[in-house]
Order: sequence, then C-alpha cells, then structure tokens
Amino acid sequence: MPDPSLKNEKLYEDLRDKGMSKEKAARISNAQANDKMHPSEKGGKAPPYEDWTKDDLYERAQEIGIDGRSDMTKDELIEALRNH
Repeated sequence: MPDPSLKNEKLYEDLRDKGMSKEKAARISNAQANDKMHPSEKGGKAPPYEDWTKDDLYERAQEIGIDGRSDMTKDELIEALRNH
C-alpha cells in the first residue's frame, strides 16, 4: 500500500536498500520531489536558509518535527533549523 507521506516512494526504497535510515531516506526522497529543492544523495548545494521563503522554512521545520514552528518568525525558523 502506498505511503501518502512519501512523495517519491521508488527513491525512498532505493535509499533504504542502500542502508539509509527511514527518516533520512524519507527526507531525501521528499526533497527530491520538491521543485524548489535540488538535493543529491550525498547532500546538495541547497541555497542558504535566508534565501528560502518563510513557507518553505516552515515546511522543512514540519518535516523534521521542530516544535513551536507555527509561532516562529522567519529568523527564528532559520535558527531552529540550524540548531536541529
């Protein structure tokens, strides 16, 4: 049965077969499916957080489970993401 939280299940399964954790494989596969991000398996050259929109920062914080994100400013989201 397909997992609705995964945006690219094939890539997720390929990464899991290579030994990545479920969380890391899910993050990479979902980021690959996002047109605004261009990660590679070994870590992409993502633009600095300051260049991201607040909505994109919020989405990223949600993906990795940062608490209190809905009340954070853009600068606070950046700090929370960097310290996670």
